[in-house]
Amino acid sequence: MEIKWYIGLAVALFCTGIVGVLTRRNSIIIFMCIELMLNAVNLLLVAFSKMHAASALGIADPSIISSAQIFVFFIMVVAAAEVSVGLAIIVMLYRNTRSVDVNFLNRLKN
Repeated sequence: MEIKWYIGLAVALFCTGIVGVLTRRNSIIIFMCIELMLNAVNLLLVAFSKMHAASALGIADPSIISSAQIFVFFIMVVAAAEVSVGLAIIVMLYRNTRSVDVNFLNRLKN
């Protein structure tokens, strides 16, 4: 598969995430869109690492694990920890305010 398909998919995922963050007011949806953007970047990192490994080694089928793929694994572990902390914050916000609307957070300043 050519790299342009991976780039197109990653750009579509990232743009969907940006639109979701900028237009939605629900904090759970915003959180999911941020994760979508993070996964789009991970997809590009793995695609470019496989392309670079194939050209560096001169092979047609790159099935080796490169350092970028290990880096993506650690990014996914950190993202899982981020999800647990973020969802805990959203649950506590809902318990205190009975809403997950981000515009409601301005009232918490007082």
